[in-house]
Amino acid sequence: MNNLFITLYLDEDVHVLVAELVKAKGFMTTTARDENQLQKSDEEQLEYAVSLKSTIVTHNRVDFELLVQQYFEEDREHYGVIFAVRHPPHEIARRLLVILNHVTADEMKNQVRYL
Repeated sequence: MNNLFITLYLDEDVHVLVAELVKAKGFMTTTARDENQLQKSDEEQLEYAVSLKSTIVTHNRVDFELLVQQYFEEDREHYGVIFAVRHPPHEIARRLLVILNHVTADEMKNQVRYL
């Protein structure tokens, strides 16, 4: 089955306003706060995103790059990781919308993107 639209899961480091701005454009987005996942480890955050079949958005490049490498080495699948440089929420949302409007969920699977 082809999955067209990416759903996003924002970890607790990403401002919740980003989720609201992206939702306002019609994309499915949730946050660690919305999902009662605050203060979970990075590994737990990624596992939770996988359970939702969502692409995770984080500012934590170093730790999540290691997790993505571990997933690759263990032949485990994820639904994508987007690393966002710290910018104001409106700028992050704008950059996310570029990806959301040009990349399908199937294309994002097991991929990493940088904003």
